This record gives sequence, C-alpha cells and structure tokens, in this order.
Amino acid sequence: MPISKTKAILIAGTGSGVGKTTIAMGLMAALSRKVKVQPFKVGPDFIDPTHHTRICGRPSRNLDSFIMGEKGVIETFVRGSKGAEFCIIEGVMGLFDGLDATEIASSAHIAKILKVPVILVINAHGVSRSAAAVVKGFMDFDRDVNIQGIILNNIGSDRHVQLIRDSLIGAGIKIPVIGAVPKNKNMSIPSRHLGLEMAHENNNDIAELASFIEQHIDIDTVKIIAGNFEAPGFIFGEQHEQFDVKIGIANDSAFCFYYQDTFDSLKRSGAELVFFSPMNDKLPQADGLYLGGGYPELFAKELELSNTRYEIKRAAEDGMPIYGECGALLYLCESLTIDDTYRMAGVLGASSRMTGKLQALGYTEARSVMDSPISKKGAMIRGHEFHYSTTECDRDAHFVYQLSRGKGIFERLDGLIEHNTIASYMHTHPASNPFDEFLGQCSKYKSR
Repeated sequence: MPISKTKAILIAGTGSGVGKTTIAMGLMAALSRKVKVQPFKVGPDFIDPTHHTRICGRPSRNLDSFIMGEKGVIETFVRGSKGAEFCIIEGVMGLFDGLDATEIASSAHIAKILKVPVILVINAHGVSRSAAAVVKGFMDFDRDVNIQGIILNNIGSDRHVQLIRDSLIGAGIKIPVIGAVPKNKNMSIPSRHLGLEMAHENNNDIAELASFIEQHIDIDTVKIIAGNFEAPGFIFGEQHEQFDVKIGIANDSAFCFYYQDTFDSLKRSGAELVFFSPMNDKLPQADGLYLGGGYPELFAKELELSNTRYEIKRAAEDGMPIYGECGALLYLCESLTIDDTYRMAGVLGASSRMTGKLQALGYTEARSVMDSPISKKGAMIRGHEFHYSTTECDRDAHFVYQLSRGKGIFERLDGLIEHNTIASYMHTHPASNPFDEFLGQCSKYKSR
C-alpha cells in the first residue's frame, strides 16, 4: 500500500527538555494551515498525542519499536498516513536514547525503520561553538540516521545564532540551521506528575503558536527536507476475526489514556464502541468493559459519589469481561487513599494509595501464567508502566502476569484477576497483545 506522495520528518532532540515538543507542535500547527498533517509520537506516551490531535484534527499515533516491533511500526505509519500530505513524528528523549543501552525504542530506531529524515533540536542556551561539537557527535554516532536540519532553541540574539552558524561551518558541518527560536514562556504547556496537561485541559492558542514558529523556522526548507522521504510499502495481513459485540469504554477526564490503534483494532474486529463516563453516566448496555489509565486520583470524590461504581461491580459479579489498565486498577479496587480514603468499585480485593513519588516507569514484558479475559496462558506481552501509586492485595489474590521486565503490582506480579475482571499497572498495545481473546470472551458473555 504505497503512499509515495506523503512527506515526512522526525523532530528529535539532543535530550529531554530541549523544546522538541513545542517545536513539533508548532510545525504541526503551521503546516496544518494549508495541508493535511498526520501526527505521530515515538514511544508509549498518551499525553503529547492529545495535543497533536487537537492541532491537526487527525488522531495522533504512537510508534514504539519495543512494544510494536518493526512491522507494527510500519503498519501503524502506513495506516495512519493515509490521506495525509505531511507527516510529523515527534521523537522521545534524546535522539539515540532507547531501551537500556540499545537503539530499540529510540527516535533513531524509528527514523531508521521508516527511513525518515531527522531535524535535530538543540537547546542553544549558554552555548556557541560547543553546539558544533554536539552536532558533529550526533552526525558521527550513527551514519544510518539521516539528520538533514538543525533547529536552535532558546537563542539569545542574532549574533548568538551567527556564532553557532560560523562554528558549524568551521567544523565542516553541512547540515543547515533551518530555525532559530527564542525562548517564549507563552508557548509552554503546564506539567504535573504524569507529564504535560492533557489537550482538553489546556487552551494554548494554536494560531499564535503557528505564527511564532513561522516567524522563526524556515518552513519552505522543512518541506524540502520532508520531501526527501520515500514512504514504505506495506501488505496488510488477513482480515481480523469478526466479533458482533458492544464494548463499553470509560472515557472522561479520569480515564483518558488510550491508543487510537486500540480503538481502530477493536472496530476492525467488528466491535461497536460505546464511550461513557464512570463519573457522570450510567453504565451502558455492553458485552464487556475496557477502562484505560488516566487520573482517577484527581477525581476520586466524583468517582466515589457516582452510582456507576456499583453497576460495574454488579456487572463484574455477573461475569462480564472487564479489562483495566493502571488508573483503572485503582478504580476497580476497594479503595483509593490520597489524603483521605475514597471508596472505589470494589471489584478487586485490593486497596491503592497515592505516594507522591514515582513508583515505576519503563517498559514491561510479561508472560501470562493463566487464562484471563485478555490473554491465554503462555502468551507473551510487551507494554509499559508509569505510576505514583502502590496497591496492596488480599492474601488470596491471583495474578495473571509474571514479569521478566518491570515492577508490576507485587514482586513482578501484575494483572490482578477476580471473576472475569483483570486490571494491571501494565498498559498494552494491540500490536503486542491483540484483543481477540477479550472480544471472544465478550461474545461468550453476550450469548449466555
């Protein structure tokens, strides 16, 4: 399925905090004024893609070579790029930062898989000639990564920019500086314990951001660089097994961490998706429930006061397949303690507590040690975890996952299961853990 007319670039940084998110979003905003832009995000991030989606009007997609594999990365890119004239991929951390000391899951690995040109963002604050050393190091570290442009962020003056340009020329570096962006506090997005605020919580002026980027970055050169991209072809496999089921999906400010690929995969398998708010809505008629991660700790009082938690408990006791990730684990337990203790759905024999400090962050790899609503015994699943809470389980608790990588709930055990409900700290992706088993369980529940 060739998409040869599509242009693409990857916006990478020399490290975290250099401004690549603002630059990437600004370029998305500027280019979206005239063409259809498809956004992507390297890594398992849930938050940045919401900002991409708001800016571009197209769902942002994640590209992660550890969780999805190279084939999954290419398939997601090809599916997501359909109908777009321009693709912008926002990188993660520093260009070469990946899993442990490898390139896997790095921005560089994605650039090599897709053969996409890279624009490197450098924090120019406090440096001049040293910037040339940084660029040269990044050029020489892996020649298979095609760096074609440099954007200087946090520049001080025109003279500052010229010093850096002269230093690059003096070092024999032919990669052009295509942008010099001054510091602008109005362009920043507030953060909290799990990262940036979600797009629906932030009112940044997209037009102002676009104009700011157009003023300081050579958009025409960006287009030329992106035009050097040759999109991959991809032959899609056989049609998904079809399931005539209805899946209720918790989707509100408390439960908002989802991959667009998951929704698309469920739909391709025939599922009808019904979105609802556990805070504000009654439980919809459904054959199964999927509750994603998010911020239940910010809405614990609202979740406690809603009768929907009782409805979910009754559905669980009736055997309805229910799958929950991270924040949903906290909600499906008996209680959640922040400063006060709040009653939750009470499906799982456990209680959770917010700790105020990071408890786990990173990729996970799990083996299913028993059948569950989401996987068969022996299945290998890759995902990631990121949370500030701990969960204490009853002594007779059963766990679906044994982790070879990651922390999980308790001593590398994850996937607490009760009735036909499973919830874990691990977030998964359909490229690693297809939802066919879950949909099959929902179909059985429907036909009882």
